[in-house]
Amino acid sequence: MANPLDRLIGFFSPGTEYRRVIDRFRVKRAYEAASPRDTWKPRRGGASAQSDHLADAATLRNKARALVQNVPYVETAIGQLVANVVGTGIGWRYTGPQADRLNALLAKWSPSAGADGEALQGLVALAYRAMEIDGEVLLRVRPRRPSDNLPLPLQFQLLEIDWLDTSKNSGVGNLDGTPAGNVVVEGIEFDQIGRVAAYYLFDQHPGDVTLGRGMRNKSSRVPAYIDGQMTVVHLFERKRPGQTRGITRLAPIIARARDTQLYEDAHLARKNLEARLSVLASGDASELANDYQTSTGADVAANTATARATGDLGELSSGGITELPAGTTVTFVDPKVTGDFVPYISLQIHIIVAALGVTYEMATGILTDANFSSARTGMLNVRRGFQHSQWNVVIPGLCAKMADIFAQTAILSGKVSDAPYGVEFDPPEWDYVNPDQEVNADLKEISGGLASISGKLRARGANPDVVFKELEDDFKKLKANGVLDTLFFLQKGTLSVKDGAQAQTDASAAQRAEATLDGITQIVRSQDQRLANIESRDIEVTVNQGDTNVTVPERSVTVEAGDVNVAPPTVVNEVNPTPVTTEVRVEAPNVTVTNDVKPTPVTVENRTDVHVPEQMERTIESETTRGTDGVMRTRSVETLAKPKKRGGSA
Repeated sequence: MANPLDRLIGFFSPGTEYRRVIDRFRVKRAYEAASPRDTWKPRRGGASAQSDHLADAATLRNKARALVQNVPYVETAIGQLVANVVGTGIGWRYTGPQADRLNALLAKWSPSAGADGEALQGLVALAYRAMEIDGEVLLRVRPRRPSDNLPLPLQFQLLEIDWLDTSKNSGVGNLDGTPAGNVVVEGIEFDQIGRVAAYYLFDQHPGDVTLGRGMRNKSSRVPAYIDGQMTVVHLFERKRPGQTRGITRLAPIIARARDTQLYEDAHLARKNLEARLSVLASGDASELANDYQTSTGADVAANTATARATGDLGELSSGGITELPAGTTVTFVDPKVTGDFVPYISLQIHIIVAALGVTYEMATGILTDANFSSARTGMLNVRRGFQHSQWNVVIPGLCAKMADIFAQTAILSGKVSDAPYGVEFDPPEWDYVNPDQEVNADLKEISGGLASISGKLRARGANPDVVFKELEDDFKKLKANGVLDTLFFLQKGTLSVKDGAQAQTDASAAQRAEATLDGITQIVRSQDQRLANIESRDIEVTVNQGDTNVTVPERSVTVEAGDVNVAPPTVVNEVNPTPVTTEVRVEAPNVTVTNDVKPTPVTVENRTDVHVPEQMERTIESETTRGTDGVMRTRSVETLAKPKKRGGSA
């Protein structure tokens, strides 16, 4: 908002007032890094990818090459990139009606694919390595004559990007030989819709000074297509929209790697001083006479002068005591030991190799601080980067174009008939970090329906069709040679039985199985006979009153034999046949206990009841007598008598 001063200025100049308000608003940034108080100003801010490449690419490329040539862990990191992205080769296979002939011709031609003697996969690996170091590389198509006696009149020549004349830049139609409407940017000509139309290439490498090469820095226009066929393959990784040239992968770490090397050199010099004992002595050198300085005759003065001039007073004797002249001052040089070198260097190397896309262990070979979990996690992360380079850069930018050029050349030369074809690519397979756990995990995913066999094969870099075809052919050969059963036995301890007459081992296995079945039948029959011999009869069981346990006499239970089910044994061709368990099922017998014992008659004597008539009256009287021993005893006497009538006459 405008303050009073702004409004006053706006009274005379409204535009000035507006600019003051806008400028003050810009100072209040949402991002601190965008504040004007931040003194860091990026170089060439807002420049296009082509502008940055034109200004810096050549310098970065030369420094990157120097690092790879002189820094061991940088060279190793680049080697690990090549070994994991290309490895033994990113092969391809043709599909379609002419697939067999194309694949056979490809296998025959591959050893002579490179114009400088490289085989096909070696050419792919070298092209990828040059792309990572230099940022880009050129692959020129070289048609050959039939007299060259090649399986196919075709070769590829790998050219460093120095062959491209980057000084060729022009506006629309301003360069000699450029068609109207085309534009040349750093040696690459583009048509009106942005397609590459031509490359300006030197006749020789501009940096080659052998045999006078490189002295003729003359470039010529090479069309990108001749009769519809590509003549130059330009391999690089695009990291910005609209980018037409590549930047070295080492660009972010060049300065850091340089500083790390300087630190290592300084530390080495320090350690060199620490390992030496230096002594500074002040005094007259002629007084410090020793065998090294002293001689006879006129040479004494000359030797003394030499000692004064050089300051070399000889060597210290080990364990000895040396007398020095009076007035001599001795000073010992003792450099301080530094102890933070290894942690610092380790940190810097971690940062450098991380920017290159590999792990610290891969670049240095140091596994001291690594364990299984950290190694596995790191490997899974870097493999995603390797797969990105395979499927987004190398395969579409190099291998697919080479495959199309090869197939078109084969058709034009009459090696195969003109028919539709497809191409499938096979990157190198990944090695397991823990084979046992990872294979079991893959098998569980397949058996659980979470993944397919083909998907797991593709994830490992293998082509499912090739694997299935190879398995089919292998089993047919093993079966025809009689080796398949032996392999089954070695793997599982069992032999696969197909047919009794197929092999001697199969016949013997069938005989052993038949004998085992006969033995099982005899056992079942003996069990049936034993069950049939069990008697069935009625038994009376006496149960006394109050018994809680009833004992049934032996063989008093009626048992009826049930159905006997014998499962047919599985015939397995083994050296030692597996025992076959026969399950015999007998229905449980019904046990019936009947209590037929009658209760024992109990006889009770009749009691005689004494009946006292109602008309009789009972009288109890006590009588006391003395015994012969003089003891008084009392006795009760009961008397029954008819009661007397009261009132009236009898």
